[in-house]
Amino acid sequence: MKILLWHVHGSWATAFVQGGHDYLVPLVPDRGPDGRGRARTFPWPPNAREVPWDRLRDEEIDVAVLQRPHELELAEHWLGRRPGRDLAAVYVEHNTPAGDVPRTRHPLAGRSDIPLVHVTHFNELFWDSGLAPARVIEHGVVDPGHRYTGELPRAGVVVNEPVRRTRVAGTDLLPRFAAAVPLDLFGMKVTGLPYGTFEDLPQRRMHAELARRRVYLHPYRWTSLGLSLIEAMLLGMPVVAPACTEAVEAVPAGAGVISTRVATLVAALEAFAADPVLAARTGEAARAAALARYGLARFLSDWDHLLGETA
Repeated sequence: MKILLWHVHGSWATAFVQGGHDYLVPLVPDRGPDGRGRARTFPWPPNAREVPWDRLRDEEIDVAVLQRPHELELAEHWLGRRPGRDLAAVYVEHNTPAGDVPRTRHPLAGRSDIPLVHVTHFNELFWDSGLAPARVIEHGVVDPGHRYTGELPRAGVVVNEPVRRTRVAGTDLLPRFAAAVPLDLFGMKVTGLPYGTFEDLPQRRMHAELARRRVYLHPYRWTSLGLSLIEAMLLGMPVVAPACTEAVEAVPAGAGVISTRVATLVAALEAFAADPVLAARTGEAARAAALARYGLARFLSDWDHLLGETA
């Protein structure tokens, strides 16, 4: 199939484009949010190709994979076809609801013609999906391999824009964790923070550096499920995370420590930093759990089934 897909979420899209389809990625002249083209820091195969936005009408697109509400209008304007009516479409919801959460209706809640795909069961539980035919396709992740060395008794953290996202990403908790174990922060716009910082590294290099850290810290309070958490588990890293959103499902017993008590999380970081054998053994369990639940083959199979139904 020919699938229209905006480059919105780099890690998720990297897994999605590993399938056996032709993925058309819109490109605008300034590579802005509505047309970033192919990812530059993630390894994408050649069947994910950039198409200038004004040439999309020349493509025989079978299905559009939407990820933001305004892409409904973009697709209609650029293609001359209405998603859900003239063009088969699915909508992927990456995020947890914001605002008055118990009363948050999804933007597609009033439509029954476009399947709504939640990436976690937590999302499906908390969004009011209304009339939309909702289902869950859990994440799949390209396996980076067991690369853990844990040679540095430090905690690795991956957060994009930690200053802007503050309490959502748990950035305000980092000083309490850093008082116990040195932190290294990876992501976009991390430069200048009072930790070791690695600004927007290519994915493969980031994985290599992250795997040298003794433990992975996932400080998020409110997020669907950061794919960096699954990637760290696949690298073979033990995990310490607040027991929030889907993390309680992703990190089973033996793969790390999750808790709503910051003191418990601090103690876990200290324990892993002080005991490389415990850290390595826990990291092996984390990798096994991630492979079993978030394997790429299952993810692509689930999507092929839905795309076949929809197109």
